[in-house]
Amino acid sequence: MRNIKIALAAFVALFCLFYAVQNIVNLQAGHGFVAYVSSMADHVAYPKHLGPPVTLPALTWMMFLIIVALELLAGLLAARGAYDMFSARGASADDFASAKRYALLGCGVAILVWFGLFGAIAGAYFQTWQTEAGVNALRDAGMFSIQHGIVLLVLAGADD
Repeated sequence: MRNIKIALAAFVALFCLFYAVQNIVNLQAGHGFVAYVSSMADHVAYPKHLGPPVTLPALTWMMFLIIVALELLAGLLAARGAYDMFSARGASADDFASAKRYALLGCGVAILVWFGLFGAIAGAYFQTWQTEAGVNALRDAGMFSIQHGIVLLVLAGADD
């Protein structure tokens, strides 16, 4: 089971780092997507909004950079956790449990990104479900947050 937990932490790291790097490689497209959904453009089903759309380029760039930075942070934390767990794979249950700290933090940050930023803020505040691009991102973010939550629960389980 320890090897499975190590592999899961490594996959969380790869997942988050791949998304961050893809966003960096596609910088203009990624920013364009954030700018589009935060503008609340093309909202037909619920045309009125709780608060104002965000259209100022400096703010949309800041939003995009926060997403990328948190994806990187989640990936690096999970990678550190996978390394620590691998190093402690033959250690006592207490030592192995302590080695999971960064992997658990990585999963937690990943959940904050895909549930918090994409689900709560983009989905609920910016109402991304009203556009085709937004609904696809919201659906995928929900799946990603569930996946990371399951890994978090598996990692948090007791070790013998």
